[in-house]
Amino acid sequence: MTADVQTGPAHAVPAPTTTRWHEVCAYEDLLPERGACALLEGIQVAIFRTFDGELFALSNFDPFSGAYVIARGILGTRGGTPTVASPMYKQVFDLRTGRCLDDTEVALPTFGVRRTPAGRVEVAL
Repeated sequence: MTADVQTGPAHAVPAPTTTRWHEVCAYEDLLPERGACALLEGIQVAIFRTFDGELFALSNFDPFSGAYVIARGILGTRGGTPTVASPMYKQVFDLRTGRCLDDTEVALPTFGVRRTPAGRVEVAL
């Protein structure tokens, strides 16, 4: 199956030409091993905090089901790679690259994410 690798359906907002950081929440608001979703400039971003405290951000759009559900996915690892499994059809995505490990022709867009010295989480678009 070949799926669209955009941030969502064809009507999605085009990629901006400059990077802008958006404050999303407090780091402590993100529960380890759970996802959260933020709407930034019309783009749904799934944000994850792993058990060891790492942050990841990728598109919330599941290209296999067409639903915005990645933030509800199950975190895990495959061969040492941090992953999220879609809650719909269970395709597994690399949290670092967005690449689908079950179908290498598909990838989710990823976004820069950081924790500020003040303990806030910011996502770059």
